[in-house]
Amino acid sequence: MSDTDSSETDSASNTLRTPIVAVLGHVDHGKTSLLDKIRGSAVIEGEAGAITQHIGATAVPLDVVSRMAGSLVDPDDFDLPGLLFIDTPGHHSFTTLRSRGGALADIAVLVVDVNDGFQPQTLEAIDILQNTQTPFIVAANKVDTVPGWNANENAPIQQTYEAQSDRVRGDLDERLYSIIGELSDNGFSADMYWRVQDFQKNVGVVPVSAMTGEGIPDLLAVMMGLSQRYMKEAMAIDVTGPGVGTVLEVKEERGFGATIDLVLYDGIVREDDTIVVGGENEPIVTEVRALLQPRPLAEIRTESRFERVDEVKAAAGIKVAAPDLDEAMAGAPVRVVRDRDLDDVIAEVQAELADVAVSTGEEGVVVKADTLGSLEAMANALEEAEIPIVRAEVGDIAPRDVSVASTADDDLHRTILGFNVDVLKDAENRADIDDVRIYTDDVIYQLIEEYEEYVESTKQAQQDTVLQNIARPCRFQILPDHTFRQNNPAVVGVEILSGTLRKNQNVVKFEGNEPKRVGEVKGIQEQGEDVDEARAGNRVSVAIDGPTVGRQIEENDELWIELPEKHAKILEQELKEEIPMDEREALSFYLEKRRKVDPFWGK
Repeated sequence: MSDTDSSETDSASNTLRTPIVAVLGHVDHGKTSLLDKIRGSAVIEGEAGAITQHIGATAVPLDVVSRMAGSLVDPDDFDLPGLLFIDTPGHHSFTTLRSRGGALADIAVLVVDVNDGFQPQTLEAIDILQNTQTPFIVAANKVDTVPGWNANENAPIQQTYEAQSDRVRGDLDERLYSIIGELSDNGFSADMYWRVQDFQKNVGVVPVSAMTGEGIPDLLAVMMGLSQRYMKEAMAIDVTGPGVGTVLEVKEERGFGATIDLVLYDGIVREDDTIVVGGENEPIVTEVRALLQPRPLAEIRTESRFERVDEVKAAAGIKVAAPDLDEAMAGAPVRVVRDRDLDDVIAEVQAELADVAVSTGEEGVVVKADTLGSLEAMANALEEAEIPIVRAEVGDIAPRDVSVASTADDDLHRTILGFNVDVLKDAENRADIDDVRIYTDDVIYQLIEEYEEYVESTKQAQQDTVLQNIARPCRFQILPDHTFRQNNPAVVGVEILSGTLRKNQNVVKFEGNEPKRVGEVKGIQEQGEDVDEARAGNRVSVAIDGPTVGRQIEENDELWIELPEKHAKILEQELKEEIPMDEREALSFYLEKRRKVDPFWGK
C-alpha cells in the first residue's frame, strides 16, 4: 500500500498515523540485520508492493504485521495502520532528531547482543531515550548463538524457548538476566516482556534472532500493543493538513541537485507546495519540485531508480527535491505553508530551531555534529563536563572551523570536536599548519573523554614543568656528630623532616619568624651515591656552600629551603593538590612563619 494510492475509507485510518519506530544499539549488535529480517519477512508475507520502502524508512502495514506475528496480532484489535521503521545508516543518533520539541521516534527498539551485553553506544542510546522520554523495548539479539540452540525459523520466542534443552535455557536465562541487571543499573525496571504487567513502568525484554527470525513475531506484537494502548491519542493527526516533518539527511541527487530526506509525521506534502526548511543561517523558503520514493521493496533489490509521486501522507519517509536546499540542516524542521501566513510558518520554524540553539561563549572549543539533535546532545554533554563552546554547527569539519579554532586564546581550546562527521581534506591540512587538534568519534561520551584525557595530560605536563622549575618546600635537620667538613662547602649529615630537598636551592635558618639565608645546596649523597633530590624520612649527606659549621650553622639546627614569595603563591594556590602531603605540611609551616611578620605574604 503506497502513500499515493492509499484510499482507505475507514475514518480511523484517515485520522491515526503510523507510529514511528527507531532502532538503536551498539555497532555490530544487529540493528541492520534485524531491520533486514523484518523487511524481508514483510515482503514474503505481503503481496508484492505492499511494503513501501521510503527514504530511510520502511512502512509495514497492519495486515502484513499480523501475518508475520501470526496469532500474536489480531488485526481486528488494532486501529493503527501499522509500523514505520526509521533506518538511517550512519545516523545511530537519529533519536535525537526532534519533532516539535520531542523525539522524532514514538517508540524505540534497543538492540543488545546477548553475548556482549551493554556497550558504549548502548549506554549512549539509553541516555538519549531517557532524555527524550521515548518509550522503548529491548530486543535481546543473537539467541541462536547460544551453544546447543535448536532453531525454529520465525517462531514466537516462548514457543521456541520451551523447545530448548534445560542447559540451553539456563545459559540463555543467565545472559538475559545480565541485560536486565544492566538496565536496572541505569535506572530502568525490566523483565521478560511476557511477565511485564505495565509497560509504562517496566521495560519489556524480547529475546530474538535476526538470523532465524525467532522472536520477531513477539517484537512486532509488543510494538503494536504498546502503540495501540499508550499512543493512540498521540497518533491522531489531520491527514489533509499541511505537512510537518524533520530532515533526516541532505543529499546531492543526480538531476535534482541538493535534496532532503524527510520523515513526515503530520499532515500531507504535495508537489508544488511551498515549504519552510530549517537552514544553517536562516529558514529556507522554497517550492517542492518533486517528491521521490524508491520503488516497493519487492523490486528495490534490482531497481534503484526513484518513483515520482504527487503527494505523501504522514507518517512516511520521502525525498524532496526543491531549489536552494544546499544549506538545509539534518534534524531541522520542515513545514508546508499551504493556506497559512508565510511569516507565521517561518516564525514557527525559527522557534523550533531556537529550542535547540546551543549557547556559545567568546572562548571554547568548536563543535560539529551530523544532526541538530546530535548537536544538542553534544552541547548538553559538554556543559555537564564544564567544557565551553565557542561555535556549534551541523555538518562536516571544514577549513573555516579550523580558522575559528585557531583564534582561541587558550591553547587547550584550539580544538574541534566532531560527532559522526567527516573531516574535509582541506580542513585536515589547515589544522596541521595552524596547530589545531581535531577529535572525531561516533560515541559522544568517548569523544568527550578523549578530549578530557588530552586536557588532563597537557595540564599534567605543564604542572610537571612548573614543579621542576619551582622551589619545593623542605624542612631538614643537621644530625649530631655528622659534620664531615666544616666549610667550602660545609658537608653535613641531615634528616629530611618534611618536603623535598633538591640541589641548587637556597638554604635559610629562621631567627624568630625571619628567614636568614645561610647558603646553597651544592650536592646530595645517599649511601655514597650522588642524587638530585631526597624525600621526607631520608637521611643523606649534603654539601652546603656558604656557611661554616659552628658559626652560621650548628649540629641539631633546623634548616629550610628558601621559598621565593611568587613560588610560595603558586604552590599554595595552583599546585597544592599536586604535591605530597608532607610537602604541603612544610609549605604550611613556612607560610605560617612568614605571615606572622607579613599577613599578606605569598597571597
